[in-house]
Amino acid sequence: MRPGTPILGLPSTFGTRCIRPPRRRLPRQRPDATDTPTVAVWLGESKGKKRPKSSYIRFQADLPNETWQTDMTHWRLANGNDVEILSWLDDHSRYALSVTAHDRVNTTIVVDQFDKTAGQHGHPTSVLSDNGLYYTARFARGGASGPNRFEQHLTDLDIHQEHSRPNHPRTCGKVERFQQTLKKWLRAQTPAATLNELQAHLDVFIHTYNTDRPHRALGTTPTTAYNRLPKNGPTGTKPQLRIRHDRVDKTGSVTLRYHSHLHHIGIGRPHTGTQITLLIADRNIRIINTQTGELLRHLTLDTTRDYQPQKPKNPNP
Repeated sequence: MRPGTPILGLPSTFGTRCIRPPRRRLPRQRPDATDTPTVAVWLGESKGKKRPKSSYIRFQADLPNETWQTDMTHWRLANGNDVEILSWLDDHSRYALSVTAHDRVNTTIVVDQFDKTAGQHGHPTSVLSDNGLYYTARFARGGASGPNRFEQHLTDLDIHQEHSRPNHPRTCGKVERFQQTLKKWLRAQTPAATLNELQAHLDVFIHTYNTDRPHRALGTTPTTAYNRLPKNGPTGTKPQLRIRHDRVDKTGSVTLRYHSHLHHIGIGRPHTGTQITLLIADRNIRIINTQTGELLRHLTLDTTRDYQPQKPKNPNP
């Protein structure tokens, strides 16, 4: 039947409308009662919970200068100009090694600031960054452009370079979190109108961050954490140390295995429960309070006895 054709028994005006087949309704499907996530979505109870933080594998370098993290972040001056802030952070201690303001960060600035920072603090074993072109050229031109100046510079210094995976900022989480703290602090200050004013703010922040209050993840200040252990260095120059983290037991000692034999090292009952770090270079052992950096004991292991007393008896009284 063509549209507009009159229909018998109905008003003529009704037949002028197009007759459409009735709309079919699909049966409403209910979720499987045993499918808990589906039920939650159906009832509107799913809130898109994120992956719990406890599920992430946390990494921290064992020694200062073992790994430096670096990143760049943007900031707007009071005059409306956009500038960039380049940060270098020690992975072990969260110590802010260098934070500088620039009109625009490029490979030359990265190399220059790295060399200045290394001149003050020594060279690291490795550097961890994202995949910015000022750090790496491995994604430029399909990876066919070869290393950039910074990559070649690290290779010449025998320093290992590591990168986060694209779209995985948690790999550089320490420096990312540091930059959040930095920006929060800057917003509470008088807005800087020039690079020099911004750099003055950054210098104040570095001192405050490094020395004024304990870092929540460390239990001490970044300065203390950075200076309490021997510093690592490029491959071939780092100390040959075995590092162990432990706690002083109720007898005031700690147990150490040397050549498959257990030795008990006396530290003192007043230190019971203290978290300690053992720096072991063959039989030369240093025991350090992990929280304060205090040297609790320095000894040469006597392999002829199980217990290493704090004050060995004089064999010739």
